[in-house]
Amino acid sequence: MHKFDEMFAQVQDSGPLQFQGQSLGGMTQVQVQGVRDHYRTYAEWLGRQPQEIMRSRREEAEMIFRKVGITFAVYGAKDEDGSGTERLIPFDLIPRIIPAAEWRRMEQGLVQRVTALNRFIHDVYHEQEIVKAGILPMEQIRGNAQFRPEMMGVNVPNNIYSHIAGVDIVRAPNAQGEGEYYVLEDNLRVPSGVSYMLEDRKMMMRLFPDLFSAYQVAPVMHYPDLLLETLRASAPSTTDDPTVVVLTPGMYNSAYFEHAFLAQQMGVELVEGQDLFVRDNFVYMRTTRGPRRVDVIYRRVDDDFLDPLAFRPNSTLGCAGLLNVYRAGNVTLCNAIGTGVADDKSIYPFVPQMIEFYLGEKPILSNVPTYMCRNPEDLKYVLANLQDLVVKEVHGAGGYGMLVGPTASKEEIEQFRQVLQAKPEGYIAQPTLSLSSCPTFVDKGIAPRHIDLRPFVLSGKEVQMVPGGLTRVALKEGSLVVNSSQGGGTKDTWILEI
Repeated sequence: MHKFDEMFAQVQDSGPLQFQGQSLGGMTQVQVQGVRDHYRTYAEWLGRQPQEIMRSRREEAEMIFRKVGITFAVYGAKDEDGSGTERLIPFDLIPRIIPAAEWRRMEQGLVQRVTALNRFIHDVYHEQEIVKAGILPMEQIRGNAQFRPEMMGVNVPNNIYSHIAGVDIVRAPNAQGEGEYYVLEDNLRVPSGVSYMLEDRKMMMRLFPDLFSAYQVAPVMHYPDLLLETLRASAPSTTDDPTVVVLTPGMYNSAYFEHAFLAQQMGVELVEGQDLFVRDNFVYMRTTRGPRRVDVIYRRVDDDFLDPLAFRPNSTLGCAGLLNVYRAGNVTLCNAIGTGVADDKSIYPFVPQMIEFYLGEKPILSNVPTYMCRNPEDLKYVLANLQDLVVKEVHGAGGYGMLVGPTASKEEIEQFRQVLQAKPEGYIAQPTLSLSSCPTFVDKGIAPRHIDLRPFVLSGKEVQMVPGGLTRVALKEGSLVVNSSQGGGTKDTWILEI
């Protein structure tokens, strides 16, 4: 038997369920004693399912995902035959279930946090009151790789910079040993993954329609409508009927499926940089009927590649002259240029203070305790405890550029020690959280795997989101890294309506 609390001594999403990995009499063996109430009906249902049926459902899901083309690219990776980098993100059949009350508090915390972050970005590019108040050192802004001096003094519609935010949430024990949600990371530039949230729900409804009559699961399929509403609400005042496009780097980008999916779902054009041009300080796209003015660009291209006249001169992914049009207020970019200054990991520790400074409120969602290696005392502690900490590059993403101390070799720890001593300002460190785990259908049967959650927060005339998000799961036994580029998978996330 695998008993979750005995194996990991941690908070579980489902409670101290017991699972047997191998089938017995063809049925999935699940003991429901001690199951959290919101998982009980599902656990009883799962106990009645033959494992061969579950395996066939998993094969069916994989076949459909591959047929539809729901893939991502891993840069620098090769398949076994040495060709191609396209991979399916593994999909797990067992949903992650969150009670309505837990979601309501999380939602309130997300609205609060994203509102404060947008206030912060506006402040960074205008009065910099948070620096004058002595809360954030100027070098934390000026030395930030994502700070864009070109944005100083630029006004954007509704003072919204991050229209689409993906906030990574983990559940772990608090000081009282009870489960609590913590913010692990803010993604404010071009957060990805929402297409997998939608496709996972569609797949679960296709494979297990009976479950949706047993549970009142809040819907998520209206996300594209909310996204389009948010984008249109951000349009410049120069138009009453804005034209929205999705700007993609092209088919070789790791998230191209998502770019095409969202454009199709919203009913707007998917464009590349070569499809756009600037004339008379407005942006136009080329169409078979002639040029058409563009008012809102949902861009999935990084800042450095947006405008070769302002940033990288060799970029072919953007549109020459775009920054001037943007600064003139004749086009809206979602998300804004320079938004990344707020989601750098060296800024993350200051977010609770931002909430109090800009909103006059106590944070609803807590940060994970964080050591800033640029501080001598923090660095001293980190160097002495590398074997127990997770160390992250402040500009890193995708699970790269990090050290997970408890699973690292002595050689890896010593190599990282030298890197930290050479460039301490480039890293933060956090304790190794006892992340909650969720029952997951793996090759050997059902076993616990660690998870996180990325809700998607939309900021337009109001801050709103669909009830749910993308649950990512670390499929390797004992792993804490959920990123798809590092072998992670996804689950459908069920927010209960009552």
